[in-house]
Amino acid sequence: MDHSSIENIGKHLHNFPGGLKLKHYKALSCSKPLPAQQLPLSQEYIIPVSQHLGRPAEIIVSPGQQVKKGQPLSVPGNASSTPGAYVHAPTSGEIVAIEQRPVPHPSGLNSTCIILRADGKDDWIELEPVTDYRQLSRQQLIQRVQMAGIVGLGGAVFPTDIKLQGGAGSIDTLILNGAECEPYISCDETLMKQDPEKIIQGALILSQVLNIKRVLVAIEDPMDACYQKLQTSIKTLGAADCIKVVRVPMLYPEGGERQLIQVLSGTEVPAGKLPVSMGILVLNVATAAAIKDAIIDGKPLIERLVTVTGAGICEPQNVVARIGTPIADLISFCGGYTPGIASLVMGGPLMGIGLQSDSLPIIKASNCILALTHADISSPQVEMPCINCGDCVGVCPAGLLPQTLQMVIRAENFEALEELNLDACIECGCCDYICPSHIPLVDYFRYGKSEQRVRTVERKQSDLAKLRFDRREKRLAKQQTERRARHLKRKQALAGSSDKKDSVAAAIARAKARKQALTTTPRDSDSNTDSGEQS
Repeated sequence: MDHSSIENIGKHLHNFPGGLKLKHYKALSCSKPLPAQQLPLSQEYIIPVSQHLGRPAEIIVSPGQQVKKGQPLSVPGNASSTPGAYVHAPTSGEIVAIEQRPVPHPSGLNSTCIILRADGKDDWIELEPVTDYRQLSRQQLIQRVQMAGIVGLGGAVFPTDIKLQGGAGSIDTLILNGAECEPYISCDETLMKQDPEKIIQGALILSQVLNIKRVLVAIEDPMDACYQKLQTSIKTLGAADCIKVVRVPMLYPEGGERQLIQVLSGTEVPAGKLPVSMGILVLNVATAAAIKDAIIDGKPLIERLVTVTGAGICEPQNVVARIGTPIADLISFCGGYTPGIASLVMGGPLMGIGLQSDSLPIIKASNCILALTHADISSPQVEMPCINCGDCVGVCPAGLLPQTLQMVIRAENFEALEELNLDACIECGCCDYICPSHIPLVDYFRYGKSEQRVRTVERKQSDLAKLRFDRREKRLAKQQTERRARHLKRKQALAGSSDKKDSVAAAIARAKARKQALTTTPRDSDSNTDSGEQS
């Protein structure tokens, strides 16, 4: 694709379709600085093996084994598709079990987890910090990112090393996404205010990895404090020639990857394509900070900033939490629950997932723990028939036809979904929020996507089975043809052998006849002679 269309990216702002203006409720948690006191060590850490988009990693520890803080517990597999990401010990202690445990996931199903009992020492493995990362090759830097287990911390949790590897030589612009658009979540805003230099250092490392000179840090327009802090860090690190902070309008979901690109460039990412096709790579600001920790300090990703907020929390705030920490420990650190707690959510109120209990662990995707009270939750509404008002179409940031998609899915006409571009839905919840008939549209879309995936797998299996059948038929036909050819050849050989035998027999007969003729003639002469002499 021609990258010239985004040459002026970030110089002018544009609009994306739809969107909602929402109250953000961020002051609940981000008005106070990070606590000076760290979260106390938990007695037990529950570390899911699969905390990333892709195949589960391969476990390399066993029950009874002693491990140190930062030690790898699992490593990526050798799969040709997304192989997974490293998982590390959040503290030192003993591996007491490897078993199925409930984890934060929309399915609510159990997943393989490594259970670590802390020994209280918190002893690190030997770290390998880098004095000057500019002396490392691009491949060495990417390898360090991989070994640190870094994934997208904005929620997608795609292994960052694979994203960087795929952008080799094709990226013009890096966008660091700090446009934290969903209500209540403020961990990125807190990070940008508390530790902006770490983000800018990560951006400089990424610019070397990608060999680019243009990095945009996108933040929401009201984030004045973040803007000033980032600008100061850019000047301090001498990065003003390649890093620019851009403020974007506060319109949900402008923090979505495709929507943010459209706001900054005025160009929509083509359906079925990735931003890399436009020469753009998007990473979260927290991911950039984690890359700084991994490259310069040699630290793997064993903790992250988590927003603990909502009317159901006594002291809402942002907390640095180790991966595997039970959510109950974070709630306790923040003063516990208020009376009337009704619901616990990981993420925001629109795109978050409901949690069954607070015994579930913090994972790499945990950007927010939201506790809502009964007053926050509207009473369940009965789903009514669609009135074709078109409100859902007006707010859809992907430019889809939600009401049409819903009718097609209800009719189970899944073949038609490909033409309606259901895959472009980012499940932002705008249509759910605005629907006057209280239709759970996102639930329908998730169901439709799952059915599409199932049918895609079945179609691939069917195509593979047909391919195998066709190859078998060709192989059998070839074998039959070869068998007939061999049979004909043997028949011809036998026929030739029979003719040869007849000619040999005839020759033998002629030879015998000649021999008999030769032996018969002398005997007749001898007989005549004897007769004459007698007479």
